[in-house]
Amino acid sequence: MPSFKVAHLREQGQDMIIVPLSSNFANMSSNDQRSMLADLQGHARSAGLAGKVVAVWSDGGRMGFIAPPPWHPFFRGLSMPMVMRNVNKELSW
Repeated sequence: MPSFKVAHLREQGQDMIIVPLSSNFANMSSNDQRSMLADLQGHARSAGLAGKVVAVWSDGGRMGFIAPPPWHPFFRGLSMPMVMRNVNKELSW
């Protein structure tokens, strides 16, 4: 049964569902990444979480992310420890 800890927050007037993933996510093809994000988005919606799913992962001491372009400045200012301190929900199915 898959389970993901998430940070569900509202920032800059936007609902965000930040999902910390393994650094292996960066090695997946872009199609596989999109598929996984779509799957997570559907499960988040089913769980009643509002907002857009954003994937984050550790990338050599930095944090990689896939987020809408207008959100990039916000995510560039985050780190994995900051995300992990804001984890407040869990998605399971």
